[in-house]
Amino acid sequence: MSKDSKYFIDLDETFGAHNYQPLPVVISKAKGIYVYDPEGRQYIDCLSAYSAINHGHRHPKIIKALKEQANRVTLTSRAFHNDQLGPFLEKLTRLSGYEVALPMNTGAEAVETAIKLARRYGYQRKSIPHDKAEIIVCADNFHGRTVTIISMSTDPQSKDDFGPYTPGFVTIPYNDVEALKNAITPNTIAFLVEPIQGEAGVIIPKKNYLKEVRHVCDEAGILLILDEIQTGFGRTGKFFCYMHENITPDIVIVGKALGGGVMPISAVLSSKNIMDVITPGTHGSTFGGNPLACAVGSVALDVLIDERLSEKSARLGKYFLKELKKISSPLIQEVRGKGLLIAITLNQSAGGARRFTEALKNIGVLAKETHEHTIRFAPPLIIKKSEIDTIVKKIRIVFDQA
Repeated sequence: MSKDSKYFIDLDETFGAHNYQPLPVVISKAKGIYVYDPEGRQYIDCLSAYSAINHGHRHPKIIKALKEQANRVTLTSRAFHNDQLGPFLEKLTRLSGYEVALPMNTGAEAVETAIKLARRYGYQRKSIPHDKAEIIVCADNFHGRTVTIISMSTDPQSKDDFGPYTPGFVTIPYNDVEALKNAITPNTIAFLVEPIQGEAGVIIPKKNYLKEVRHVCDEAGILLILDEIQTGFGRTGKFFCYMHENITPDIVIVGKALGGGVMPISAVLSSKNIMDVITPGTHGSTFGGNPLACAVGSVALDVLIDERLSEKSARLGKYFLKELKKISSPLIQEVRGKGLLIAITLNQSAGGARRFTEALKNIGVLAKETHEHTIRFAPPLIIKKSEIDTIVKKIRIVFDQA
């Protein structure tokens, strides 16, 4: 007898830690922008695993690369060279315009790597007093969930009762250039920021914010680190989000979509001048740069370029946003977005976003609430205009019936 959705949900609830509150849906099969539950019901995926599935589920070229590499070699550790790492890093750095990359696995690992890199650079190249380095971060950020990363979080749910916390972070408001200027001290080594705050509810800064930030960092002689884990690889309509403002960060953190929705792989991109402070034995990862992930990541980059997914995101994101703004409801406070990273923020009277994401699930659209009153939409970048029309129609139904 085949197992139904309730069976799998009950198993999760019984044997799993309750660190998530997923929508009551079980995904057992996926292809393109569609996912299916054990009963065969079809849903449009409007979350893309928090933008990790920009290419769509199980892109045939990426799956082919996965299978071919799995039949050769999957893991070597960095104790040895492998024949996939170098070609992958060459492709990643050339496409991004950086000289070198340090590969890791998860986004949080890449953020930790960037923090270590910036601190070591500050001590060895900027003569910051030992253990006094400061990194400026923004309120309402989300960079991951390790102890060091939550130490720079202002989200009580992520942070409370996990201390003692890692020192060395100074928090300022997001989208506030003057606050950045005022926070810089002789011990400041870097400013770490998301070009769009995703988990905070797709918070988009004012025009030229990053350009002004770049100027402030240059004037002060500090590093600009951009977390592009969620916004990178075409999600906002450019290869990287910072490219909308024609700047170049000193360090870029990437992950999620780099693995093509198949393998966890992340990286820190920078110049040789900065990265050279990392020497043998000072940082590493058993799985970082493994040949299976590198083979997948290499083809994932090819697909992004060959299928012009950044351009599709820009074009269809504008259309999606325009159509959403046509929905007239007293429950909607604001619709905003860039590319195919879009949010609907609800008024307090709406009663929270969860009931809307559950209602959408019931009619075949999977989105997720964030920060209680915001619904985030981030479908795979391969989506078609007609499929966006279907999504908007269903969203309209949910608000009409609310």
